[in-house]
Amino acid sequence: MVTTTARPATANSVTSDQVLEHWQGHRRLTRRVIEAFPEKELFTLSVGNMRTPAQLIQELLAIGAPGLRQIVHGTTDKLNEKEDPKNSKENLLRLWDESTEEINNLWVSLPDGAFDKEILAFGQYPGTGWSSISYFIDNEIHHRGQMYVYLRTLGIEPPFFWER
Repeated sequence: MVTTTARPATANSVTSDQVLEHWQGHRRLTRRVIEAFPEKELFTLSVGNMRTPAQLIQELLAIGAPGLRQIVHGTTDKLNEKEDPKNSKENLLRLWDESTEEINNLWVSLPDGAFDKEILAFGQYPGTGWSSISYFIDNEIHHRGQMYVYLRTLGIEPPFFWER
């Protein structure tokens, strides 16, 4: 006979700082994936009509910090994936680092209740602050997975996904 002892009800929660660290862990890994690409293929490689790695990165740049900016400031801006990364890996990495720093700076300004507040991200995606931030992270993981396929196609071993 197996006996179980009921555990007292407790409020399990994740802190805001833990969410940020989780997100930034993914961003650090994505940065290493970007670094792994040869310059030319970063802007030209496409498999099965997927976008190039640079175009995928540009989408991530258009979503992360701009989306968080909308959550913090209560604004609704349109999604803009069309900024020119100046066609160099160095510039993409610079933009990535600037975006990462902006996320860190915005995070400390998240208003109370920001995770639960209803928003319309980019003027078209209803949800909450939390569901939007979760989407930003999930979308990055998805596109990083595509970039892993690209790296393997080039014969390059991608960074281990668990080393965030």
